[in-house]
Amino acid sequence: MRNFLLSIICLTFFISSCKKDDDTPPDDSLTMSDVSYGSNARQKMDVYLPANRNSGSTKVIIMIHGGAWNAGDKTDFNQYVDSIKKREPTYAIFNLNYRLAKPPDLFPAQENDIKAALDFIYNKRAEYRISDKFALIGASAGAHLALLQAYKQTAPVKVKAIIDFFGPTDLTEMYNNPTSPLVPVLLSNVIGGTPTTQPAIYQTSSPINYVTNQSPPTLILHGGNDIVVSPSQSGLLNNKLTVAGVTHEYVFYPAEGHGWVGANLSDSFNKIQAFLMAHMN
Repeated sequence: MRNFLLSIICLTFFISSCKKDDDTPPDDSLTMSDVSYGSNARQKMDVYLPANRNSGSTKVIIMIHGGAWNAGDKTDFNQYVDSIKKREPTYAIFNLNYRLAKPPDLFPAQENDIKAALDFIYNKRAEYRISDKFALIGASAGAHLALLQAYKQTAPVKVKAIIDFFGPTDLTEMYNNPTSPLVPVLLSNVIGGTPTTQPAIYQTSSPINYVTNQSPPTLILHGGNDIVVSPSQSGLLNNKLTVAGVTHEYVFYPAEGHGWVGANLSDSFNKIQAFLMAHMN
């Protein structure tokens, strides 16, 4: 009798366990590599869609790599993608490539690609089951493109938050007061001229010129020893946002250069997580 009762108990436990497993929602997360948002080979993105997503509440992070506008790849951001996925597992993530600034694709081709990618993602909301709550994260040239998109464009979607890792903000100032002699050469190559010969493109490609009191909340992160993008670029943006009354934070790491790792990178992602929590509602 005792063995019979033990058998019944074990069978009941087994059936209960199976029923619990059957009731668990299936994992419908989805990863897609090299999704095209345009006809050019560089107009591709990696897509990371979380489980249990829906068009009402699933928020979106769009990531834009750096590389001086003329180099780099979305794979450079793979570590950042992993960090975001661990901290914000309910977000959909889109990691972008864009045309590099080489003839014939000089400025503003890169800006146009980011706009095209956001339009593509926005128009796929129903298919991807994501909301229209978009945040942008960029580093260096990618941060410049993120700021430019968020400050200049409000349709079809108004970006809710920007994360700016040491991005150029005023290209004329960057040309005239470079951190090294190579900076003006770089800008001339990717823009196709100097502020004297191409003043309109320098003007329209500088995010700082589009800051208004309606600009999205912005988190700025910069290192004090950056010899590529001067910390003064973030200082100028910080001041402009303050005058305009835009919600923002400026995080300055005095001993860091053009990018960082270790404890300060962890600190950066802690601040990013808190910033998104505050402004992505």
